[in-house]
Amino acid sequence: MYGYSLFGLRVLATQPLPGVAALGNSGAPDVEVQVGTLPPWLEHHASTSQEFLYVSPYQDEAGHPLLTVAELDGGGFFWLRYGDGIEFVVDRPGTEIWTSWPEPWTLDDVATYLLGPVLAFTLRLRGITCLHASALAAGDRAIALVGPAGVGKSTLAATFAKRGHPVISDDVVALNRQDGRFFVQPGAPCIRLWPESVLALYGSIEALPRLTPTWEKRLLDLTQNGCRFQHQPLPLVAIYLLAERSSDAGMPRVEGLSSAAGLMALVANTHANHLLDKTMRAQEFECLGLLVGSVPIRRVIPHEDPALLSRLGDVILDDAQGLPTPSAIEAGHG
Repeated sequence: MYGYSLFGLRVLATQPLPGVAALGNSGAPDVEVQVGTLPPWLEHHASTSQEFLYVSPYQDEAGHPLLTVAELDGGGFFWLRYGDGIEFVVDRPGTEIWTSWPEPWTLDDVATYLLGPVLAFTLRLRGITCLHASALAAGDRAIALVGPAGVGKSTLAATFAKRGHPVISDDVVALNRQDGRFFVQPGAPCIRLWPESVLALYGSIEALPRLTPTWEKRLLDLTQNGCRFQHQPLPLVAIYLLAERSSDAGMPRVEGLSSAAGLMALVANTHANHLLDKTMRAQEFECLGLLVGSVPIRRVIPHEDPALLSRLGDVILDDAQGLPTPSAIEAGHG
């Protein structure tokens, strides 16, 4: 077995996971991953009707949903099937994951799901709220960059990484509340970038390797390329909501956001929110309510010119430096 620390969880896998350094297999795991196999009882469930928790409205070229999620054994397990044939089964307590895949896919392809949406769903089952965000270290504090897919979170995080700022996590930001403060847990030490982002940041698409041979996305290894990965949790000092890009000469700009608007923005940008039951959704709303009461939510308006990404980073860092320390925030809100 191979041991890993991911999103605050100790994960044991039956095969090495790509892109993550193993820590050994000592200690009791939070999650076990059975790689290359599905539960033997799944075949029986596959031949019977399933209760679908979710069917993606998006389809591949063959007309198959990009993702279906079925509840099995009275809700004791979840069966996630992606349109490309890669499958996962997750138990309801979020303690065990099985995965299997057909040719021509490889474990590298599987890891793109496992280290992202599948572990995010597992965290949600365990009662841990996950933002669809990137997070980086600003000194001894963390800031999160929040927004829907395609808004530029990963590209901005890579900009910070190029400038020497340690990145804590990309795409999935797991939050743990301790002693009245929220801490960001380290994820996988990599950033996934579309080719156009690599071109804007590095001048050539070939500057970074493909994430997998079958996908156009590129991999920025945060343990190489002069980058730094933040291995320890950090207290969250601010959340920056990335808005639509503007051509206005006064951009980029950071502005305040009301608690109500901030709460609604966070509700729309949590991971796996389409898979939550009533209890999980209530837990999420309670967590996010506490979050907006203790951590400022700031709205960021980027300029549409990618050449101003570095300037955008300066604006965010300058704003973050003027915010109270986490201890002052905690005291101010009881």
